[in-house]
Amino acid sequence: MKEKIERALFEVRPYIEYYEELKRKVEEISSKAQDEVSFVESLEEEIRNAQEPFKTDLRIFLQKFSSL
Repeated sequence: MKEKIERALFEVRPYIEYYEELKRKVEEISSKAQDEVSFVESLEEEIRNAQEPFKTDLRIFLQKFSSL
């Protein structure tokens, strides 16, 4: 999963407004997640609680991650 996260972060970087914040949040969530399903669920929860424009950054990341 770590390689997939790194690849998704790399690919979305040009489209993300708050890249460093996104990277920190994704790493925090992945360190707590036992598997990919719990990672995605935690990310979706974070999206529900986030404020724009960071919410959009999280959505872009999730879209890319899911497509890999």
